[in-house]
Amino acid sequence: MKLKPYKEIIAMSKEKLDEALAPIRARQVKGQAELEMAKIDEQIVSTEATIQEICAAKTIEFSRLLRLMDEHALAERRKKQYGKILGDLFPEE
Repeated sequence: MKLKPYKEIIAMSKEKLDEALAPIRARQVKGQAELEMAKIDEQIVSTEATIQEICAAKTIEFSRLLRLMDEHALAERRKKQYGKILGDLFPEE
């Protein structure tokens, strides 16, 4: 990496500096969204396992089962929304 002369650095406007940092910030934000999607994936798998355990029990707790099914459906919806957001904000080039 070659350093820019000090005169050039202080002459750069805030807009130019923001422009130079834009790709890095975009990668950072995309990474945050992907991390959130991974957390949602973990929640979906965990919820599915718990639902299967409840259904396999001798007595079924229907209120708990319904609550977990609601959580699962919400997580699936959020995952789709994150996918759409990522597609819109960070289109494949």
